[in-house]
Amino acid sequence: FKQKTAYEIKECDWSSDVCSSDLRTRPVEAGGPVVAAYFLDRTAVFVLGEETLLFVPPKGDTQRFDIHSGGILSAKSDGTRVVTGGDDGKVVSTDAKGESKTIATDSKRRWIDEVAVGPDGAVAWSAGKTAFMQSGKNEPKSLDLPSSVGGLAFAPKGIRVAVAHYGGVSLWFPNVQGKPEFLEWKGSHHHVAYSPDGKFLVTAMQEPALHGWRVADAKHMRMSGYSARVRSFGWTAGGKWLATAGSEQLVMWPFQSKDGPMGKQPKMFAAFAVRVSVVACHPKQEVVAVGYADGTILMVRIDDGAEVLARKPDDSPVSAMAWDENGTTLAFGTESGSAGVIDLA
Repeated sequence: FKQKTAYEIKECDWSSDVCSSDLRTRPVEAGGPVVAAYFLDRTAVFVLGEETLLFVPPKGDTQRFDIHSGGILSAKSDGTRVVTGGDDGKVVSTDAKGESKTIATDSKRRWIDEVAVGPDGAVAWSAGKTAFMQSGKNEPKSLDLPSSVGGLAFAPKGIRVAVAHYGGVSLWFPNVQGKPEFLEWKGSHHHVAYSPDGKFLVTAMQEPALHGWRVADAKHMRMSGYSARVRSFGWTAGGKWLATAGSEQLVMWPFQSKDGPMGKQPKMFAAFAVRVSVVACHPKQEVVAVGYADGTILMVRIDDGAEVLARKPDDSPVSAMAWDENGTTLAFGTESGSAGVIDLA
């Protein structure tokens, strides 16, 4: 980031080679697999696979909050709260103080497989073949799907929910009567996301591929060539690139033009001996934190492919990463329960 951002990594000049920097890391012993990580203000929040949210403030002791009576299956955050779904059938919202409230309890005590957060406090979740959306204090609305819900995402503007399932994605306006718009593509779809400008929609497939649509005309975009299923992807600052895991390098698809990646080849960075497991895009700069299956974390600058070694391997896959809103702190967690907060300021 040298001379290009508001901060520099200590003792490190970017180069075409990997640069091992003197990064200040606060180690955290999570005590269980980390399934997601977020920031609420300056506090890092680690979502564990069983019951617990772990709060790590910049100063002071860590705090554990048991919010589910069982496994946590899904989590999302809008920066002010973390919303989780559990195998106890509950959807729970937890704020920056660690105070939790139950948003919904499934009447059949089904697992809450997916959650999403939207504008003005809106929340969506799924149980089996049914998607739900609740806005404010209104009663939740529901949509029955032909198969189990694989992913949920709110559009950047307005109350519109993309619901991924077998055969494609249903675009649901919960506040409007009528049948949802359907974007068709054969196969099982997971982890759906809108581009920041709302012009594109992308899903991770069950097979090693992504599929996308241009929302305006449902034009298809098939992104394949991965060595494994893509379990993590996200847009860089400004939405110019889609950073993806699922291969032995960071794969970046171009979204600068009105056609997105149609007819274009991706850029590839940070080739490694093991597979990329998680990616996290910097909130302000075209920089991506890349977590690998052996625990390594690299930071990659898209302009020239320069790399900084942020964490050395420990043989446990990186399972979660998140930047704070200023891009000066990176939280990470692994499948073995090792975690940490890296201070870049």
